[in-house]
Amino acid sequence: MSDLHTHRYAVELAWTGNRGEGTRDYRAYGRDHVLRIDGKPELAASSDRAFRGDASKHNPEDLLVAALSSCHMLSYLHMATTAGVTVVAYEDRAEGVMRTEGNAGRFVEVVLHPQVTIAAGSDAERAAALHEDAHHACFIANSVNFPVRCEPRIDTASP
Repeated sequence: MSDLHTHRYAVELAWTGNRGEGTRDYRAYGRDHVLRIDGKPELAASSDRAFRGDASKHNPEDLLVAALSSCHMLSYLHMATTAGVTVVAYEDRAEGVMRTEGNAGRFVEVVLHPQVTIAAGSDAERAAALHEDAHHACFIANSVNFPVRCEPRIDTASP
């Protein structure tokens, strides 16, 4: 019997950047758009400011880095639970590097910097090692064609 499962994710996108002239000129239109997912709040998005977007809105590059950070955290928390490591706090400051040439670009690396606090009595060495397991379990990291590195810090909470 196979353990293969298929999951589908649907997102609706609506461009909201028509300023009355459509795409008549490169500077004539906004890059604003709305992302809709059934049952969830709308997400206002744009392109990065470097590409004539609205810096106050999320952009695809932000969302890709956020997806990697979030997926790693969720995988890590699961791994910690099954390994008997009690996590009491988790924060990350993820950074993505994208290079562009002409009209094309691609991510070349994302580095996660998780700061994990574990309960007194939990194994800090095991907690650190679980990041490797979490990386291999992360659906998003398994789907990208660039390196995703993890530079964790493990702290132990006072008893």
